[in-house]
Amino acid sequence: MPQSVYLNSPDWEDYALLDSGDGQKLERFGPYTFVRPEPQAVWHKALPDRRWKSAEAIFQPSNEENGGHFEKQAPIESRWPMAYKSLRFWAQISSSRHLGVFPEQACHWDWIQAQVSAAGRPTQVLNLFGYSGLASLAAARAGARVTHVDASKKAVTWARENQDLSGLNDRPVRWIVDDAVKFVQREGRRQARYDGIILDPPKFGRGPQGEVWEFYKLLPALLQACRQILSPEPLFIVLTAYAIQASPLTLYYALQEALSGLGGSQVAGELVTIERSAGRCISNALYSRWKAS
Repeated sequence: MPQSVYLNSPDWEDYALLDSGDGQKLERFGPYTFVRPEPQAVWHKALPDRRWKSAEAIFQPSNEENGGHFEKQAPIESRWPMAYKSLRFWAQISSSRHLGVFPEQACHWDWIQAQVSAAGRPTQVLNLFGYSGLASLAAARAGARVTHVDASKKAVTWARENQDLSGLNDRPVRWIVDDAVKFVQREGRRQARYDGIILDPPKFGRGPQGEVWEFYKLLPALLQACRQILSPEPLFIVLTAYAIQASPLTLYYALQEALSGLGGSQVAGELVTIERSAGRCISNALYSRWKAS
């Protein structure tokens, strides 16, 4: 049975999980602190109430899944720059609880850069469900030619703005608004090939033409389609999942089945964030990663 490996991202300067408890978490994104819901935090807060009350905004959830709004308690810019190592990107509040970056994924960005750099040859990387583009930019900074796909035109525009902010406009990145499954299937018919694939599919979503994405129904078919567009000497695949009722084993075996016969090594586990107040871990997502031997 595969062991679950917990990964965290200790090198952040512009982000910190300051505290958690009583169903919430207190975080710093750049110059601002936010209170967001965290159902896993069934313990008590470690920091005093005055620290929590000093947050610039508190997210008030609605009855809809991921719906709600940020209630400002102090002035906040409409968007503000943040950095992770050499990457630069814009953060902003919106009608969802997300701010444009998933800090726990920084360990993936470092790992992807390491795989591309170690290859010592030209590499093609595909990022599906690419959101604001930080994984794409990490791969591009390491020297890969990147194809970034997301169903949201707004997200792709945001990602391109992050490319500009990071000073990576000279790097070869294709920005594409499309349904991930349809795009991969078309790439297969075109006989396109990729050395690395990054997948961060949502639990549920819709494509630009109303295509419906359901994680449990479509993930196996998507992984099989991804297998068909891997290059003869592939480097890696990264699969991450949020808000699903599963364990790391779910992603491990799904990816293992799709990559049967390729050899290499595979791990699975959880992406965690460690709070600064009491050292407790919040599990943010499940993942599985494969790399060539």
